Amino acid sequence: MTIQGNSVYLSQLKLSAHAAVIDYEFPINEKVRTLLRLEDLFARTQHFIGYTHGLDHHAALLTLFEILEVASRADLKSELLQELERQKRALSQLHNNPAISQDALDVILAEIDVVSENILAMAGKTGQHLRENEWLMGIKQRAVMPGGTCEFDLPSYHYWQEQDAGARREHLQTWLEPFMPLRAGLEIVLRLLRESGKEYHFIAHHGTFQQMQGGRTAQLLRVSMSSELACIPEVGANKYAINIRFIIADYAPKTTLFDQDVPFDLTFCSLPS
Repeated sequence: MTIQGNSVYLSQLKLSAHAAVIDYEFPINEKVRTLLRLEDLFARTQHFIGYTHGLDHHAALLTLFEILEVASRADLKSELLQELERQKRALSQLHNNPAISQDALDVILAEIDVVSENILAMAGKTGQHLRENEWLMGIKQRAVMPGGTCEFDLPSYHYWQEQDAGARREHLQTWLEPFMPLRAGLEIVLRLLRESGKEYHFIAHHGTFQQMQGGRTAQLLRVSMSSELACIPEVGANKYAINIRFIIADYAPKTTLFDQDVPFDLTFCSLPS
């Protein structure tokens, strides 16, 4: 990639390998945005399932309802299958490339085949098993109301929360399991996307940065910066330019530009089309 615009390449300002670094990922299209949302929701659900308190499992169930809403998009399965097939074709072209581990290549190709078969085997509308459960849908309906899941509103749900943690965990895993082929598929796509990244080192003068794209655009941008800098990036990108503003991280309702030079790493991630 040609580095151009008013940015300055500064290898001497690379982030220290020993410094605490915060990564910010910014999806550039709706497909990647959806996959990142689902990745976050799956991780959050598994996190809360791992605990034992009823409130943790309440949080897990509410997050499962969020997965249901995002994953029920009609074209999600087909888009994911198409992307897996594209990546399979691209990776298959790397056979006999001496710079590529053939064993590792065979492993990822086999993984894509298995995951694609599992997604194809998902019968009916995604999440239909939850929608057909009247008890769960009653909880979901009440959960959108502030305080709507109190014990006097949903005594049967209160009873469930008071049961053995192992039994609740088993229920949650059963409700989550039908979504797992989607999770496996998006994990492959996001892993390949992140591994495609090309990293550059820049400095944002007085908290602002612009990179001209020349008609090319990434699917995912990752901004990495020292956690000691009290600012956060705001990214705007299209096929013509990338604009980044670093604003003060003071939790104030009004954003204020961080008017200092900010060294950061910018990674451009893009899958072959």
